[in-house]
Amino acid sequence: MKDDAPPLHIAQVTAFETGTNRWQGLATWPSGCDSGCAIHSQKLYLHSGGNLRLSATLDSSSAPRGGAADFESYVADPAKPVPYIPRPIHIGGDAGAINWQTWLVSDQRDVASRTDVLSFSTPVLTEALKISGEPIANLIASTTGSDGDFVVKLIDVYPDEVGRQPQLGGYQLMVAADILRGRYRDSFSNPKPIPADQRQVFRFALPTANHVFLPGHRIMVQVQSSWFPLYDRNPQTYVDNIFFAKPGDYKKATIKIFDGGSAVSFVDLPVVQTASR
Repeated sequence: MKDDAPPLHIAQVTAFETGTNRWQGLATWPSGCDSGCAIHSQKLYLHSGGNLRLSATLDSSSAPRGGAADFESYVADPAKPVPYIPRPIHIGGDAGAINWQTWLVSDQRDVASRTDVLSFSTPVLTEALKISGEPIANLIASTTGSDGDFVVKLIDVYPDEVGRQPQLGGYQLMVAADILRGRYRDSFSNPKPIPADQRQVFRFALPTANHVFLPGHRIMVQVQSSWFPLYDRNPQTYVDNIFFAKPGDYKKATIKIFDGGSAVSFVDLPVVQTASR
């Protein structure tokens, strides 16, 4: 505001790049870099045995070939929901304030050990992979219930040993995650029951991310059916209004996540490709 002050150059977008932990000045958003790059779709396929594989090429739309449909399954019990942070969960007081401020970067290893959470991970990355934009979850799943929730988390798994920060060894950092209530799989204005034991597509966007998965790290996808108490428990029985669900409506359900044959679940990644790649 001073007279004769030098011009102040402010970028159109100033974005923080997680993974490398640096600020960027960008011309547009999402772009991932200031010039000489483009964002391309690259699919991250869920495979049996907890494996996760990137499609061979950018913008590839063809799923890996396989034989009969394969799936991983778990039992979702509304009486034992998956917590969003390790228990005990303190909501009030100083402890509650600290938990709420930091829960988005909490280590996901605690829930990875649960039998009602599926974890899929890539081999160790040999080169950096950057994403910028909205990852899109595309689950092919079935349930024995008539409603159900689907939570998908995109996670950066740190190496087992991290130099001067040993506390980060094996850390599972949540990069983006969100939830879809199954009744809204086709329309938010026209909810409908999920047909029992029939494969359905549950497609939804995860929050925008601007992140670099560094060499030596792995990419992980976790799938679960509750995220309590961030989201209320789904009775897993279709009722017109969940707020009026009766105790008898809350039932266990077996969830199948398909990851083989012609039915392969995946996460669509907005991968940044620089001119040099």
